[in-house]
Amino acid sequence: MVVVGKLEKNRAGNHVAAQLVRCGTAGGAHYEARGAESRADFVHKVRLAAKEVRESVYWMRLARRADLLHVSVEQAVQEGSELAAILAASATSARASR
Repeated sequence: MVVVGKLEKNRAGNHVAAQLVRCGTAGGAHYEARGAESRADFVHKVRLAAKEVRESVYWMRLARRADLLHVSVEQAVQEGSELAAILAASATSARASR
């Protein structure tokens, strides 16, 4: 959440900050799929986690392009993209191994 604190303190920056807090924390909450009630529930939760991570990457890229953020987010964007791919692959593997 370091990125959120570095956003411009204006209407657009506040909006992006709120979105990043929401999706940036939701991915981890959905990943708690280890407690899923079924394989289908696990797949669903892992897919949701991947979606939230992709959304976080989107908001960071948008903030950078809109000049709302004056720090480098390239590493966070790269790691988020990799994590989203890992989660998506995990969901696909779990779904295929029925």
